[in-house]
Amino acid sequence: MNDVGMSRLALLRFLERVQERDLARTRRWIAQEEQPETERQRGLTARPLAPDWLIERHRSQRNAVYVHVGACWNAGSRSKGVERDQALRALAEGVAACPQCRPDTALGILD
Repeated sequence: MNDVGMSRLALLRFLERVQERDLARTRRWIAQEEQPETERQRGLTARPLAPDWLIERHRSQRNAVYVHVGACWNAGSRSKGVERDQALRALAEGVAACPQCRPDTALGILD
């Protein structure tokens, strides 16, 4: 070792630099792996809240077919989020309550 002219301390400093470079590379790899999860979490927190009530329209988009609770599994793709008073008004005007989620019961309307 001493034939090359490097002291033990110089060799240890060289080893330290190599390890710091390896550690920095490992930290970059970790950051790259964490990025998709971080973006997914950011997307979840930025997502708007689900509406409390939905009105499902007929294919023609003219007539309302059902009033749903916002989390109803049976709400169709033609459903639109509405406020509580709009859901109450639709039920009062004769739009059917979804038989699965029973928004009339959730809204306090008795049969």
